[in-house]
Amino acid sequence: MTAHTLSAARPATNGAVLRAWIASPLFLKIAAGAVLLLAWEVTVRALAPAYVAKPLAIARVFTTVISDPQFLAAAGATLGAVVGGLLISLVFGTAVGFAMGRIDLVERGMRYYVNSLFATPMVAILPLVTLWFGYSADARLAVVVFAAFFSIAVNACDGARSVPLEYLEVARSFRAPPRHNLFDIVFPSSLPYLLAGVRLAAGRALVGAVVAEFFISIPGLGYYILYNSRTFKHSEAFVAVILLVAVGVSFEVLVNWLTRRYLPWARRD
Repeated sequence: MTAHTLSAARPATNGAVLRAWIASPLFLKIAAGAVLLLAWEVTVRALAPAYVAKPLAIARVFTTVISDPQFLAAAGATLGAVVGGLLISLVFGTAVGFAMGRIDLVERGMRYYVNSLFATPMVAILPLVTLWFGYSADARLAVVVFAAFFSIAVNACDGARSVPLEYLEVARSFRAPPRHNLFDIVFPSSLPYLLAGVRLAAGRALVGAVVAEFFISIPGLGYYILYNSRTFKHSEAFVAVILLVAVGVSFEVLVNWLTRRYLPWARRD
């Protein structure tokens, strides 16, 4: 192949790579995000007061905010409550959900109440929670547990009820003890449902923690957002919002990775 042929083939190859990159989902996501940020910046500069958050202003204060000890303490308080509430909800929600899914008497007695409380707005119970737990971190934890528990319980119940009967019949024919039925059959078969419940519970737990901090005014990202918004530091407040979004997206990515890695048979796509 001559040098002239090589020089003619190279631009064609580069053009194909560029076209493939432009058509890729990653490029489309980046382009859509850039367009949204540009529209946000232009609209706020043209129509809103100077203190309203703008992408460039958020970028200028971002490193300062995330290195601020007060912000880090607020983030630790909120995320610690979310993690603790999720763990409590996972243990008790799974137990209640499996009991409802495998024991008809428990299901008939509790299903109505679980579904009713699942549909209850968490904001409606905040005044009651503050009466029971006071204006303290315990009230925030109680709201997080309330927000997360029912998502896990409902999905665990559906997962326990979806176990194929032939699996249980085979175990029964081999006289497997009940604990083996639970941990070797019911629990593995219910894992896709349980992970879906945890995914929903994580988002609700984040919302519950922030709403509780708004209402109770205790240290945390919710109160940090509220305080900075009321003092016209919208860019600083938006950094906390970005952190909450990043945590929610990271948890979604983690659950999806766990599903792909350990439950490839449960995926439908």
